Amino acid sequence: MSAIKYPFITEKAMMLLEDNKLQFVVDSRANKNQIKAEVMKLYGFPVASVCTMSTMKGLKKAIVTFEGTEAAHEIATRIGLM
Repeated sequence: MSAIKYPFITEKAMMLLEDNKLQFVVDSRANKNQIKAEVMKLYGFPVASVCTMSTMKGLKKAIVTFEGTEAAHEIATRIGLM
């Protein structure tokens, strides 16, 4: 099971980039530790925290905060969000 499905990009998510955070849609069965481990494995940056929530459409979203000051911008550039 892959915990991360795809990056979640909205206007609010782009504003969170300023705070070194990225949003992802994740598997509904994934816990915070699994999400943290997979983000660190996929992108190679240390993760400070993971917050999860369920959307009205039944998706599970994770807001991932990174430890490095430019980690979110680097990842966003790498995966073509910027």
